[in-house]
Amino acid sequence: MNKKNKSQKRVLNFILILLGTFILAVSVEFFILPYKILSGGVAGIAVAVEPFFHIDETLLANVLTILMLAVGRIFLGRSFTMKTIISSLAYPIFTTFLAHFPQPINVHPMLASFYAGLLGGIGIGLVMRAGATTGGMDIPPMIINKLFGVKISTGIMVTDAITVLLGIAAYGINAVLIGLISVFTTAIGIDKVLSIGEGMDAKSVQIISEHWEEIVTVIDDELKRDVTLLPAKGGYQQADKMVILCVVSGSQYTELLEIIKKIDARAFTITTDATDMHGEGFTWASPHI
Repeated sequence: MNKKNKSQKRVLNFILILLGTFILAVSVEFFILPYKILSGGVAGIAVAVEPFFHIDETLLANVLTILMLAVGRIFLGRSFTMKTIISSLAYPIFTTFLAHFPQPINVHPMLASFYAGLLGGIGIGLVMRAGATTGGMDIPPMIINKLFGVKISTGIMVTDAITVLLGIAAYGINAVLIGLISVFTTAIGIDKVLSIGEGMDAKSVQIISEHWEEIVTVIDDELKRDVTLLPAKGGYQQADKMVILCVVSGSQYTELLEIIKKIDARAFTITTDATDMHGEGFTWASPHI
């Protein structure tokens, strides 16, 4: 990929992050907060605790977003922060801006929950397509995954479920059941956005390098991708080699090339388009961005 294409890709990713974050903010300010929807994420927590502490929901959600970014920087490192900071800083700006508009929508709470989840899922999906993350309450599951190996998808589901259940005392079981609609439609929205053209955009990469162990470690730490190691033998000197096979999304491909070049500029890399993948990581059952 030449410098011009890289620059265009960065600009496109930046636009996707801002657009996705704005759509997520619309979901929060026009549906979740006005209708007291017990959804997952920082907005769901803000709604759940408001009756007890009487803190403005928008303010609390914004504070939690910035706080989680700081926690992520401590536990997940600089690479995570750089992928999250744009969305985490844009989110409170967008929600504060939208909070000044009068509520334009009047629908049944079940419809509000449905569209809150769908819009939120689309927004998060766009950010993830750009190779970034919205941060917020996705950060604790990522930390637990790093420390204890618990799957991120499992952690997010548990976190969202706990957030929704927090509202039982204040809002009752009906509000919880309505909130679960938002949780499920969020997952649907994310899946649909991430699945659009993803198969055509994925890359299957074979890497031959004397520093294969270091490359594998960095791929696991920074890209959160598994690899397959294929023993091989050189044709000329008959030397034993190890071939790394890795499938990454198109948004991660440039970063993978940068990782390889940084560790071993002489590494031999073969790339092909991967057009039909199934299973965790390419059906997007859990975030790997």
